[in-house]
Amino acid sequence: MDGMAIYLDNHSTTRLDPRVLDAMMPWLTDRYGNAGSTTHEMGREARAAVERARAAFAGCIGAEPREIVFTSGATESANIAILGAASRARDRGPGHVVTFATEHRAVLDPIAHLERSGVAVTRLPVAGRDAADAPPGRASPGAVAAALRPDTFLVSVLLANNEIGVVQDVAAIAREAHARGVLVHVDCAQAVGRLPLDVDELGADLASFSAHKFHGPKGAGALYVRRRERAVRLDPLVFGGGQERGLRSGTLDVPAIVGLAAAAEMAAAGMAAELPRILGLRDRLWSRLAAGIAGVVVNGPALDAVDGAGRRLRLVNNLNVHVPGVDGQTLLATLADAGLAVSAGSACSAELPEPSHVLRALGLTDDEARASLRFGLSRFTTTAEIDAAAAAVAAGVGRLRAL
Repeated sequence: MDGMAIYLDNHSTTRLDPRVLDAMMPWLTDRYGNAGSTTHEMGREARAAVERARAAFAGCIGAEPREIVFTSGATESANIAILGAASRARDRGPGHVVTFATEHRAVLDPIAHLERSGVAVTRLPVAGRDAADAPPGRASPGAVAAALRPDTFLVSVLLANNEIGVVQDVAAIAREAHARGVLVHVDCAQAVGRLPLDVDELGADLASFSAHKFHGPKGAGALYVRRRERAVRLDPLVFGGGQERGLRSGTLDVPAIVGLAAAAEMAAAGMAAELPRILGLRDRLWSRLAAGIAGVVVNGPALDAVDGAGRRLRLVNNLNVHVPGVDGQTLLATLADAGLAVSAGSACSAELPEPSHVLRALGLTDDEARASLRFGLSRFTTTAEIDAAAAAVAAGVGRLRAL
């Protein structure tokens, strides 16, 4: 891995599963036809591969094949969902969107773009770290209901947070929105293979996905667009050949689409065995960090937090901790020198000078947010890696505190 000994940044991206690469290889080499060129056998073969992948991915999320639009990833999917819904709603006026302070930039930035064009936006807070009535990072369905207006056309919510792992009660949020005729977009980028996933149970009208978050290829994604009851209509952002039912023009990336579907099927099939193992490794990592670093605390929900139905309120592969008494950037550099790949937050915000907006929304100070580490585990993480990572972090913190 080019000298990188331990990779624990799996919320940023995951290793391509070798089995996924095997599924992709024929479409990268001999079977290179354009799925739009169906006048000959190679094109029809490529088209058939795309449609098999569409059906397979739809089956993994409880959708119908006609409800899947292939994209380059969750960022593009979210943009199509949010901006496409806004374009459709503009005949009724500028309109209003509801979202949350802890959303991914792929949602917050297109919503900010709408706001600059005159759309009203409500960004709801989430429960803070000292909240007595809800786990840190959890959104309130009641707050959504109170925020809805006659001109609200969309609620956008992140199912599982990419920094603190909190899982939202999307179904309750969707019920409040649907009672007022409002569409619901769900960012599911971190959910595939980590949570049971059914778009009907979530109440999603739109949902966005990225293959590279679940051991598929980078540059491959999907947008779920409900075509059954409460059928959704969106305006496209890109015009050209009319591919993907006119919502996403452009030549289809057949190898990436095949890889996305293969990765999703593997993720769904492997959850029963993988999640308990990853949970044990995550808890092992925390116990060693807590034993080796004085004052370290968990950011976000408690690791064992569950809802009233016994469902976990935090992704089992997520750990985010605040390490007091050190400079966060110096600590990250120290850990990188030791061969440990972790991060302070979202990769899509890494170029921004501000500390994590998610941690600040929980009530952490800028310094506390900067002195926090995010760990993301995967199916390839080993016990030896967890023990070595915990030792490296403890040693690095010890050296920095001594200075």
